[in-house]
Amino acid sequence: MSVMDGLFSFHFAPDPTGSFLLSPTVFRIFFLSILLLILTPFFSGRKLPPNAPVFGYRSLLEPTFLLQSRFILGACGIIHNAYTTMKGNPFVLRRWDVDFLVLPMRYLEEIRLYPPSKLSSKGAQTGNLAPEYTSMQFLYHSNLHLDVLKKKLTPELYTYVDKASEELVYGWEQDLPHTDEWTPVLIEHHLRMLVARMTAKVFMGAPTCRDPDWLRISIDFSVDLFTTAFTIKMFPPWLYGIVARLVPARYRTFRQLKTGRRIVGELTERHRLAQEKRRRGEAVEEEDTLLNWMLDHGTPSEVEVYEMGARQCVLTLASIHTTASNVSNMLYDLCTYPEWFTELRTEVLAIAAELGGPPGQENPPVSAKEWCARLDKLDSFFVESQRHSPVLLLNPQRLAYQDITLKDGTFIPKGSRLAFANYEHSMDEAVYPDPRTFDPMRSYRKRMSHPDQRDRHKAGMTHPDNLAFGYGNQACAGRQFAVAEIKMIMARLLYDFEFDFPADWKARGRPKTMHINENCFTNQGVKLLMRKRTTTMRGKSV
Repeated sequence: MSVMDGLFSFHFAPDPTGSFLLSPTVFRIFFLSILLLILTPFFSGRKLPPNAPVFGYRSLLEPTFLLQSRFILGACGIIHNAYTTMKGNPFVLRRWDVDFLVLPMRYLEEIRLYPPSKLSSKGAQTGNLAPEYTSMQFLYHSNLHLDVLKKKLTPELYTYVDKASEELVYGWEQDLPHTDEWTPVLIEHHLRMLVARMTAKVFMGAPTCRDPDWLRISIDFSVDLFTTAFTIKMFPPWLYGIVARLVPARYRTFRQLKTGRRIVGELTERHRLAQEKRRRGEAVEEEDTLLNWMLDHGTPSEVEVYEMGARQCVLTLASIHTTASNVSNMLYDLCTYPEWFTELRTEVLAIAAELGGPPGQENPPVSAKEWCARLDKLDSFFVESQRHSPVLLLNPQRLAYQDITLKDGTFIPKGSRLAFANYEHSMDEAVYPDPRTFDPMRSYRKRMSHPDQRDRHKAGMTHPDNLAFGYGNQACAGRQFAVAEIKMIMARLLYDFEFDFPADWKARGRPKTMHINENCFTNQGVKLLMRKRTTTMRGKSV
């Protein structure tokens, strides 16, 4: 779930054709920025930490703007070279708009102990959105979108997972092709709509979870917001205000925010009327949604429609694309290593024989909790898939709100953007044996090695060697819900369908992950072949 680390991190996706929605106007703006940087002296004024060298210059004569330009599409290689060259030492990476102070993993525990008032994950991720130009400033001063995840969603996790499962029943028939013949599909396109429905059911309730306008916002808002912020930040800060007025995607986000505020306004009024009836002692039937909890627990400014509508849009971008891309990556991995279809499907069918069909079917005999707790091999497969295909190359990230001196004397100036090279760490032989090999049962073997390990090494658990959802007290607040959604969808896909690569992708191999800066994206131009499995009730093959 790309506004946090993992669930609450801002992650975005390209359009279904595989391009990143960069219009001709955006390209013209980009090349204008290059021209300005060549013709105009450009000094960022950024304070570099002592004894933390900038990594990536090809020579002493390379201009900084060329290094920053190479980072846009070449961040993966630059980070890899920095990690191997500077191993054990801090180094600085230059993104177009900000410098990252990348710390070795030995600092992870110490950084974890700093409160958000000093080192903030939310501050780092909000800064990525050019908030002054995208109406996202409220994220700096409000924690309501985090509080609802920590104080309501997680404590009542499977109440809401079961609600999402109810909408999965409807979306399953609406959003997926049910054919007996192999059919090519843009799988992530279908998955995004499915996840959008499930998430809207939990946050907004019915009938909003089936409102075409809201579902369109859920999918499009993050793409347009990313395009807007990315384009603005290609320029020096003194040009942000001018450039912002020239970005078409910015006006699309404003239209989406307007529609979102209208929808949230209607729901807010409905909740207000329900509250009035309760005060008069009348019986009221009202759906239990996370929006209603926020309306009951927010400050006066937080519950204003203008801010609450924007907050709900933000929560969609934090939950839709990353969940769909995680499921897509698992399917790509299964098609690359098809022997694991049999292994995982055997697990699903065995559980189905005991509990009934997987979540997302009409009148499920048991809660999704029963299912999710037993999907040990699927859980392990997800952990390994996420290790190979993270949503961020630098995670967790923190923004320093004040000067900080670490225990060993390392100085972090106020305003620094801290990060850890999570992907390179997960591919380090000192951390994982034979790290480049795709071994889906790594976590499963650890869990089964001793009774004390049974409840460890699970998807969604943070660990120094698994930073997919961040780490410490600022780790992804909604990660358990995201994992449950992913397990439900994957179990049902394995139960109902077969998948394969088309011939051209079999020849080319697994679709490669694409990168813009430290963000990772699936190639959504990839089609998978998909067809129904022939099964009887209780999961026995005919």
